[in-house]
Amino acid sequence: MNMIYNSPNYCVVEFGALGVAQAGGFEIMDKHAKREIFLAGPLAEGFRRGVAELIAQAPSIEEVDEFLSQFDAFMQQPLTLH
Repeated sequence: MNMIYNSPNYCVVEFGALGVAQAGGFEIMDKHAKREIFLAGPLAEGFRRGVAELIAQAPSIEEVDEFLSQFDAFMQQPLTLH
């Protein structure tokens, strides 16, 4: 588990491979809505490509948050602390 992004609005954690059958993924958390989504498989690979393209442009925090906001409508899991 590796936190790869943290802003006042979003946090993104990358999870490494959990075994041969699972390639890991990304958890994207919306701090204000207190919701999150876990991306795995092809969705995680697409996210990884999108992030690589974004980083190549040296984005501002606002631009990264805007990129992450495209997942807001899919965040249905409540964010809980444990």
